[in-house]
Amino acid sequence: MFKSRRNSFKTHRSPYYSRRKRRLPSPWLILAAIPLFLIAVELLARSAIAVSGKSQELARYKGEPALVTAYRLQFLSNDRKPYTALPDRGELKAKHSMALGYELVGKQKNKYWAIDEQGFRDEEPLPLEKPKDEIRIFILGNSTAFGKGNQSNAATIAPKLETLMNERIATQKKSPDSYRPDALSFYKPERDKALALPPKIRPGTYRIVNAAVPGYTSGNHLAQLALQILPYKPDAIIVLGGYTDLMLPSDKTATNIPQLDRFLANASGHYRAALSQSLREWFANSASYKVWQYWILNPEPSLAEKTLGMMEENKSLDRHLAGDDEELQRRVNRYYQNYKQMVQLCAGAGIPLVLALQPEVTGNSPEKLEDEEKEMLETLGDGYQEGIEEGYAQLTTAHDRLKKAYPNNVYIFNFHKMSVPKSGSDTSEAIFSDPIHLSEDANIELSKRLYDAVTGIPKMQLTPKNFDLK
Repeated sequence: MFKSRRNSFKTHRSPYYSRRKRRLPSPWLILAAIPLFLIAVELLARSAIAVSGKSQELARYKGEPALVTAYRLQFLSNDRKPYTALPDRGELKAKHSMALGYELVGKQKNKYWAIDEQGFRDEEPLPLEKPKDEIRIFILGNSTAFGKGNQSNAATIAPKLETLMNERIATQKKSPDSYRPDALSFYKPERDKALALPPKIRPGTYRIVNAAVPGYTSGNHLAQLALQILPYKPDAIIVLGGYTDLMLPSDKTATNIPQLDRFLANASGHYRAALSQSLREWFANSASYKVWQYWILNPEPSLAEKTLGMMEENKSLDRHLAGDDEELQRRVNRYYQNYKQMVQLCAGAGIPLVLALQPEVTGNSPEKLEDEEKEMLETLGDGYQEGIEEGYAQLTTAHDRLKKAYPNNVYIFNFHKMSVPKSGSDTSEAIFSDPIHLSEDANIELSKRLYDAVTGIPKMQLTPKNFDLK
C-alpha cells in the first residue's frame, strides 16, 4: 500500500532536521549547575592547598604579601570588635580613642613585631614609675619611626639608638680620659684642651621607647604627648615626621579612623558598605580565590597603599598632596601650630624636644638610588616629586620659625636628603621599600644621626665644674 510522503518524511528524518530540532538545556538546569561547578572548583582548590603543604600560610593569606598584612591596621571599636564596613585583614590592632583618634592595642604580637601593655612597640612593659637610674627618651612619629616593614622590633630605630646610648655610657666608664673631665682647670691652655674633648652624657641606663603609631600626624602627636607620654616622665622626646601632615587635608585636625565620621552620618550608606564588605570578605576567604591570588595573580599593593596604609579613596600619592598653594599653607600652618604647642609643653616640663623631618625617597640623588628605587621614582611621577619638594621646603621654613621663637627649647633636624653609605658590595639593597619606609641599614644610619642629636643637647650632658668661668 502506498505511504504518504508525510508519513515517510516522519519516519526517515534527515540528519540536518535532527540537528535543527535538538533542544537546548533548560536555563534552570544551567543555573543549578553553576553552584555545583563552584563547589567543585572550591574542593579542587582545597585539595591543591592540602597537597602543597601551605595550608597554614594560605589560611592567613589576605590577598597581599604577609608582611603587608602584618603591618596593616585593623580598627576596633570600644568593645574591641572590628568596625563593620572597614577592611578586616590587618593584623596590627588599633582601638578607637576620643582624644587620640586611635591608639595601638596593648599586648599583641606576631612574627614581625611586639606591642607592650602600654601600646608601645617594645618587648617589655613600661612601668609608669621610672627607676632611679633610668633615662627615658621617647620617639614619636608615624609608620617610618614605628618601623613599618621591618622584620622585627630589633630592626627598628629605637633599639638601635638605645644600644648606641648605652655603649656611650660604657665607653665613658672605661675610658674617662677620652671625654671632658668632671672639673675644668682654671689654667686656660688646659681648660681649652679639655673643652676640645667630647662631653660626657648623663650616666644611667638609657631606655628608648618607640611610641610611634602608623598614620599619626602632628595633631595626634600633640594629644599623645599631653595625655599619654608626659606621665612617664621622659628625659627627652624625639618626633620624626612631616610626611603624613603633607598628605592630610587641612580640614582634619589629626588622623582618625578612616570613613568613621562618614558612616556615622549616613546609616544607609554604612549598611550598604557593610554588606558589600561582608560579601568581599566571604569571597576572599574561599580557597579558590586564595589559590588564584597566591599562585597566579600574586598581587602587590599600590605605592600609595603601601606608603599611607589606610586611605579613604584609592588615589595615587600625588593626589593626596595639596592641590594648590593655599591648601599647602593651611596644612603647614596646622603642623606649625601643633608643634608650637608641643614645644611649649616640653619647655614647661623641662624636657628637650627634637623635631626631625623624616627621610623620603626623592631626597636622594639618582646616583645614590638602587634600580628598584629609580623605578619607584618613575612610577611616582614628576607631579609627586615637585609637590613633595615644595612641601618639605615649607615644613623646613616652619621649623626655622619654631627655632627662632624657642631657641633654647627645640632642636631641629632635616633628614629628607639622608643617604646610607654604600657597602661596596655589588649586591647593595634599596633603603626605601616605598617612598618613606626604611630598611634596617637605613634605620642604623638614622639612629646614628639621632644619637648625635641627643648627645649634643646640653641638658643631656654632664656639665663640668667651673664650666661657666670666663
